[in-house]
Amino acid sequence: MAWFGLQRNTFARGIHPPELKSTQGEPIRRLDFAPRLILPLNQHIGKPALPRVRKHQEVVRGEPIASADGFFSAPLHAPATGVIEDITLMPSARGPKALSIVLKVYAADDQRVRYGQERDLAPLNPSQLIAAIQDTGMVGLGGAAFPTHVKLAVPEGSQVDTLVINGCECEPFLTTDHRVMLEWADDLLAGIDYVRRACGAQRVLIGIEDNKWDAAARIAGRLPPGADIAVRTVRSKYPQGSEKLLITVLTGREVPSGGFPHQVGCVVQNAATVASLGRLLPRTQGMIERVVTISGPGIAKPGNYLLPLGTPMDYVLDRLGFRGAAGEIIVGGPMMGQAVASLDVPVTKAVSGILALTADTLAQQQAGQLYPCIHCGRCLQACPLHLNPMQLGLLAAAREYAAMADNYHLQDCFECGSCSYTCPANIPLVQYFRIAKAMLREQGAA
Repeated sequence: MAWFGLQRNTFARGIHPPELKSTQGEPIRRLDFAPRLILPLNQHIGKPALPRVRKHQEVVRGEPIASADGFFSAPLHAPATGVIEDITLMPSARGPKALSIVLKVYAADDQRVRYGQERDLAPLNPSQLIAAIQDTGMVGLGGAAFPTHVKLAVPEGSQVDTLVINGCECEPFLTTDHRVMLEWADDLLAGIDYVRRACGAQRVLIGIEDNKWDAAARIAGRLPPGADIAVRTVRSKYPQGSEKLLITVLTGREVPSGGFPHQVGCVVQNAATVASLGRLLPRTQGMIERVVTISGPGIAKPGNYLLPLGTPMDYVLDRLGFRGAAGEIIVGGPMMGQAVASLDVPVTKAVSGILALTADTLAQQQAGQLYPCIHCGRCLQACPLHLNPMQLGLLAAAREYAAMADNYHLQDCFECGSCSYTCPANIPLVQYFRIAKAMLREQGAA
């Protein structure tokens, strides 16, 4: 057994926001099915899925209802047994409406998964495994929603020797990965075997923050003899879970500016993603549900819940004792999450957490006055990528977007929010950077 419990590495800079992980001791529970599920076809980065069902068609739980539109896409499966009520535009968490399949759930059904069969994955070669992973519809469950099979398809000319499993979960409030590693440890190890075969990695490094010792010990205790798998604890710091930072911390390799992990021989996968593959692949099943941390001062029954995809957020919040408004809900964590435009939006593959604030909490956060930049340098000291958020912010205010990208590496920023968190002038730096990137994309498209 390879167990490196005392190796508490970390990266330079970063921040230490309050952890607020009160749900880490709460076991995963299943929430009952909503009467109506809303399933957007664009629940992943890439081309939206294509509907393969029609209005009024009956479907069983687990049945494919939308096909991948090419390699850079992911299929969709029915999270419940019911009837297709409509295929129409519906509200999304990002604001614009998205083409969605609306599924009316049969209330009297026992909702067993009726699609899929057991299979032996041992004879499959890497390309066949990648195809099987695409068939599950799996995407990165850490929040990015990048199709998992695309990430595992190492480009020609590159070679991967190290698979990094990201179990850091450094965002405040979120404990989804923690509970999955504790309760689905065997599924995680099974998924690791499939994923490492798909990408060709010889060794596996599992990075877990040192505030999750129980999860690290649980996984280490289940490692098979002789397996080239190491559990390595890293110091609790935000944003330790960034894949490029984690690669450097665990391997000493540095992904070049604008580069990708495969360029330094690594593939990074979220722990919950790999554990879910360990559950789905042997049964030829698709992703129909995910574990979501539901927490915050506005929730009466916080915890980690296994939710069917498409469950409307107003249904979830009503069942767990929230009586606030849409403007008080954040999807994801408080650092990198986004406020929802409406409580009608559904839980999708990308939703790792639902954070319910209160009017009082928001009032305290919004009380801080915005001041001019005083060039104190705190944002520079916090940025884990050693960028210059101060100069980027000044250029953004002047709308010098090209200079931000050409001279100050704007595209390397992954919008962790460390600069905004430390700014004594309350300048919303991350929002400036997002606007700048959007403007550059529009200019590029034009």
